[in-house]
Amino acid sequence: MNKITCICLGVRNMGKAIQFYRDRLGFQTEEKDNSPKVVFFNTPGTKFELFPLDLLAEDISKEAPPKISSGFGGITLTYNVEHKEDVEKVIEVARNAGAKIVKEPQEVFWGGYHAYFSDLDGYYWEVAWGPDFKFDDNGMLIF
Repeated sequence: MNKITCICLGVRNMGKAIQFYRDRLGFQTEEKDNSPKVVFFNTPGTKFELFPLDLLAEDISKEAPPKISSGFGGITLTYNVEHKEDVEKVIEVARNAGAKIVKEPQEVFWGGYHAYFSDLDGYYWEVAWGPDFKFDDNGMLIF
């Protein structure tokens, strides 16, 4: 078991989340409905899914669903970019989409350049560039 095929975010308001990710950030999907039961985005490699938070908790366990809370859960999502200046460009797209910028673009201890924003449900996204990052033909990071 050495792969992640899909990352699902439980969202409180499907309509607002669809608008944020599809219409403002530009995540690609065939979904045209503004409030579907579930949506999958066509990202390279790992797929990205949005699902109503309460239904996701119930899907995990009807008898003892996980407690729904807000705050940092110890997970971040990362969007790696090929050029240092792309960090600032992506952060501006996120800012204009309504994201909360929690860390403005800046140099980082490991020699890269990064920033953080949070989406409408408080999920944290890092936008990062590294001087040694290499990408394949699909734009996927190579380690």
